[in-house]
Amino acid sequence: MKKDFFKLIPPEKAIKIINQFSSISEEEQLSIDQALGRVLSEDIYAPSDMPGFYRATMDGYAVRAKDTFGASPTLPALLEVKGEVKMGEVPEIKIEEGQAAKISTGGMLPEGADGVVMIEYCHIIDEKTIEVEKAISPLENVMLPDDDVKKGELILKKGKRLRAQDIGALAGLGIEYVKVHRKPKIAIISTGDEVIPINQNPRPGQVRDINRFTLSCLCRICGAEPIFLGICPDDFSSLKNYLENGLNIADCVWISGGSSVGVRDLTLKVFESIDGFELLVHGIAVSPGKPTIIGKVGKKPVVGLPGQVSSAFIVAEVFMSKLIRVLSGESSEEVPLEIDALMTRNIESATGREDYIRVKLIRKGDDLLADPVIGKSGLISPLVEADGLVRIDINKEGVYKGEKVKVIPFLSKGGLW
Repeated sequence: MKKDFFKLIPPEKAIKIINQFSSISEEEQLSIDQALGRVLSEDIYAPSDMPGFYRATMDGYAVRAKDTFGASPTLPALLEVKGEVKMGEVPEIKIEEGQAAKISTGGMLPEGADGVVMIEYCHIIDEKTIEVEKAISPLENVMLPDDDVKKGELILKKGKRLRAQDIGALAGLGIEYVKVHRKPKIAIISTGDEVIPINQNPRPGQVRDINRFTLSCLCRICGAEPIFLGICPDDFSSLKNYLENGLNIADCVWISGGSSVGVRDLTLKVFESIDGFELLVHGIAVSPGKPTIIGKVGKKPVVGLPGQVSSAFIVAEVFMSKLIRVLSGESSEEVPLEIDALMTRNIESATGREDYIRVKLIRKGDDLLADPVIGKSGLISPLVEADGLVRIDINKEGVYKGEKVKVIPFLSKGGLW
């Protein structure tokens, strides 16, 4: 069904629509060496306890805690040293009343011992005797067999995007392979008679294709595989051919350009010419990025992004990153990073739209300042200078100098994962 252009919807509604897309069903098994940043397609349960034995967490002496009760610098406890625990081995020593064994951090407690006295509180009297000048409690300075992970425990949920520490937990449990969702493939098409490849010198009226590279990089940061299909002229038949190719080889198609008002607005017309196309979003109440189109062909999202460099980039950061997460099968429980900062100047905003202000973060004493970087939507330099975005709510008329705001770092600075 065709709609009049720019029936703007609130950003929250656009996000809900994006969240209704289905994740890619295909999965693959990867070594954990290759799984960083990938999204799990199954729950991971611990096959065993970790560390699996009573383990010293300090250098010192393994003892029976009750043999240290009452010990102090003025009245130390005297203990017989039975030997030393060797790292990586099961101790042959057994600790009995009044005895101790030297142990290093990570060593396995010998039988009979239930605590470790830090070496700072032990003084060697001779080869067989130490003084202990501090009492310890049972299991003090000791890691229990299941202190880190308990056998059968759910350690990583389906939909989790794997981080370095997650890979470390898998390694510690001896899990060498995991099942993950296949990376979504995003076909990217640049449009416009004025757009040329970056290895050409632009004549007056021409511009190099920036969007191809910013959008492709954002895809990679978010865990998708970009497929650049080329620069398409402002021609209906050509763009339709590009789109059909994208739908055949990718899970989603992005077209940058052709989604704003003008005589050469082709994106929506081309979308509507595809059998089974359904229009879901025809303009979002945001600035920049209002002329954004989101639809689907079957289960595949198709997106018309603004052609202006800054607009396309910010829409991709705010909305398309969420689309990639949905396609990747990532859990919606993940919360984007936000940083508290103080605004350095007044910024006006029209009610009825959500404004995204580019800002540079500046440290001044104990304060973190958000300094607006002002620039037109066709410029790349303000994005280069900025560290992130400040969102001005759709119902606010702006923010004031000194007002506390939330800065959303750009994804390349850790804003998402």
